[in-house]
Amino acid sequence: MEQDIIPIYLMPGMAAKPTIFERIRLPEDQFKIYWLEWMIPETNESFEHYAKRMIEKITHENPVLLGVSFGGVLVQEMSKHMKVRKLIVVSSIKSRHELPKRMKVAKFMKAYKFAPTQLLSNLDVLKKYAFNDTIAKRIDLYKTYLAVNDKRYLDWALKEMLLWDQEKPIADTIYIHGDNDAIFTNSCQGNCVVVKGGTHIMIVTKYKWFNKNLPALIAGSN
Repeated sequence: MEQDIIPIYLMPGMAAKPTIFERIRLPEDQFKIYWLEWMIPETNESFEHYAKRMIEKITHENPVLLGVSFGGVLVQEMSKHMKVRKLIVVSSIKSRHELPKRMKVAKFMKAYKFAPTQLLSNLDVLKKYAFNDTIAKRIDLYKTYLAVNDKRYLDWALKEMLLWDQEKPIADTIYIHGDNDAIFTNSCQGNCVVVKGGTHIMIVTKYKWFNKNLPALIAGSN
């Protein structure tokens, strides 16, 4: 019956389109998938306030929240202000202590104030200066999945990622991480479901693993 269908809200990574989830397919007699999209932050908006505004886009009670990378950080913040059936965090971090060393240094140096985020606002120009085909192809991939190239959003998102202050993992959260994640390299420790061969973009490249395993993880049988 319709009321027995479990709503699942999916939040993509920083600046990404929700089309990163286009190959996620779960049994339609059990689940209904909804995509969330990034909003442009208000002037001087706090991460907590942003999370509360994102909650307003959720129209079901007690849903499943799944977030990827910075989207995983956001859904953790959202869960502090709403009741969720299950919280799933993919290719992300469980606390501020799992930020890689280079990000901790950037945080200490307040490098987010000087990051050239304006380059991402015009990838076509950036591509002209790519010095090999590999980088040019990577830029094309970014263009495929990049949803928000607004400099205000990018500056805000980078700052909030580096300054996130969560001290410890949220209880009963399902943390899923690839053992070959080159962005968040310290997040496979502790209570974590490890995907062999999974990279930072495994929600795209390992979609078959998610289609196979998410139903049981949500049901709590794994």
